[in-house]
Amino acid sequence: MFNNYIFSIFTKPWKNLSATELAELVKRLGYDGVEFPLREGYQVEPHDAEKGLVKLAEVFAGYGLKICSVASQTDENIFAGCAHAGVPLIRIMFGNNLSNNYLGAEDDMRRSIDKFLPLCEKYGVKVGVQQHYGPGINNTMEMLHLLEPYDEKYVGGIWDAAHSGLAGEEPEQALDIIWDHLAILNFKNAFYYRKNGPEGSPAIFERYFTTGDQGLLSWERAVVHMIKKGYKGNICLPAEYTDEFNTETYAVQDIIYIKELINKALESI
Repeated sequence: MFNNYIFSIFTKPWKNLSATELAELVKRLGYDGVEFPLREGYQVEPHDAEKGLVKLAEVFAGYGLKICSVASQTDENIFAGCAHAGVPLIRIMFGNNLSNNYLGAEDDMRRSIDKFLPLCEKYGVKVGVQQHYGPGINNTMEMLHLLEPYDEKYVGGIWDAAHSGLAGEEPEQALDIIWDHLAILNFKNAFYYRKNGPEGSPAIFERYFTTGDQGLLSWERAVVHMIKKGYKGNICLPAEYTDEFNTETYAVQDIIYIKELINKALESI
């Protein structure tokens, strides 16, 4: 039933585990692979990417797991490490300072892409740009506008359900917008809550990251649409929850939930 998909989990919450402990945890949670935070302080750090990623991939392979992507920077040694370890994609995000003109900031983003694009071609590793709340690439149309000039073989969009919901988007429309440049689907969820009471002025709202069935973006509608459009490949569950204490419990709930949604959608189509 799930031969068309590989389910990965972002391992950011578990920086203090050994590589073997991390692989054991991911397997126990029910995932096929990981998005690995190739950042300072984690099991492999950026300066050691060329050797460390290969060793980490070997550990994961021993448990039947893959490194599906890394969240990192775009230095050449990161591309080289990914190529050596068989990691197909580097995930990045672009922010902005609100004092900057947005379209000017977008030009700066494209200059950054132009710099690493030859590395994509040299190493055969793709870069995925994800939208994120706040200043910068905030919604799916902004993501498309940034990425349209580029060959999707080398640079694509990572659509994140939580941030799409926070931006007030309809899942079907958002997926249609980025479809031709889509690299990975991220399934997490979130909502806004009022931080100060009704007597507070001005009102202050915060974001709360939650399980797949509790947020603003309908996972069910997104899953139905992705299947109708023929999506195959990596589905990443980023394991981002405001209630961090229960992360492992929620990560299990979410992979069960999305598989149920996929089964239901396939049966109805």
